[in-house]
Amino acid sequence: MRSGFVSLIGRPNVGKSTLLNSILGKRVAITSDKPQTTRNMIQGIYNDEDTQIVFVDTPGIHKPQNKLGKVLNKEAYYTINDVDIILMVVDISEKIGRGDEFVINILKEVQKPVFLIINKIDKLPREEILKKIDAYQKMYDFAEIIPVSARKKDNIDRLLEVIKKYLPDSIRYYDPETVTDSSMEFIISEYIREKVLDLTEEEIPHAVTCIVENIEEDDKRLDIGASIIVDRENLKKIIIGKNGNMIKEIGTRARKDIEEYFHKKVYLDLLVKVVPKWRDKEKFLNMIGYKDFLNK
Repeated sequence: MRSGFVSLIGRPNVGKSTLLNSILGKRVAITSDKPQTTRNMIQGIYNDEDTQIVFVDTPGIHKPQNKLGKVLNKEAYYTINDVDIILMVVDISEKIGRGDEFVINILKEVQKPVFLIINKIDKLPREEILKKIDAYQKMYDFAEIIPVSARKKDNIDRLLEVIKKYLPDSIRYYDPETVTDSSMEFIISEYIREKVLDLTEEEIPHAVTCIVENIEEDDKRLDIGASIIVDRENLKKIIIGKNGNMIKEIGTRARKDIEEYFHKKVYLDLLVKVVPKWRDKEKFLNMIGYKDFLNK
C-alpha cells in the first residue's frame, strides 16, 4: 500500500484548514476569517483501501510582526523537512504579493515535491485563473498545479489521485478508523476558541485560548467544563457580554459543533478567567501553550 505525510503550507487565511476538512469529510480543524486562526500543527488522516495520507495543517507562514507570529512560523517550518509532499495553498482571488514570495523562498531550500494548490477557483473566471497560474509557474517549478474549491469540495478527488502517485510504498501509521491524532480535549477547546474569534471580531486578540478543565462521558452524553483564558479584565467583559449574552451564544454554537463531531448530547459549562501575563507569566504561558510568545 501507499502511505506518507503531506504538509499544507501557505499564507494565513488561504483556506488550508477548510481544504483539510473537505478532504477528510470531517471538521478536524477550525476555520475563521481571521488570519492565524490555526495555532497548532493538526494531523488529519485520510484512509481508503490501499492508501493512508497523513495531512499536517500548519499555521499560516507570514513575516512575523510579534513573538506569537514567530512561534507560528516555527510550527509551519517544522513540518517542511519532515514530510513526503508539500502542498502550497494559495487564494487565487488575492493578488500575488510579498507573502507568497516569502513562502516560495522558503520552499526553494527543500528537496521534495511541492504542489501548488489553487484554492477558491469559484471566485474568478477561467481566464483570470490561468493568468495567475502562469505567474506562479514563473516563480517556482511546482511538481503539480491543481485548482480546487475547498469550500465547495470541487476537484478534491483529483487532488487525492495526484497525491497518491507521489507517495512511497509503506505501512499504515494509524488505525484505518482514525481521522485525527488530536485529543478530545483539544478538539473541544478549538471549537470554543473558533466561536470566540467569530463572535467577537477584532476585539479579542489571538492570544485568547480555551482550556477543557474536566470531561465526564458515557455512551450518550458529554458533560464538559471549560474556561476561556484572557489576560485583561476588559476582554473578559467583552466575552461575557451584556447580561451574559455573548458567553451564552459562544456556548450554544460550540455545543452544536461538539455534538455533531462526537455524536453525543453535550452539556457545556463555560467560564471566563483572567490570567494577567505580567503577574502570573508562567501560568499564562502554560495555558496558551506558547512559552516563546511572552518570553522577554
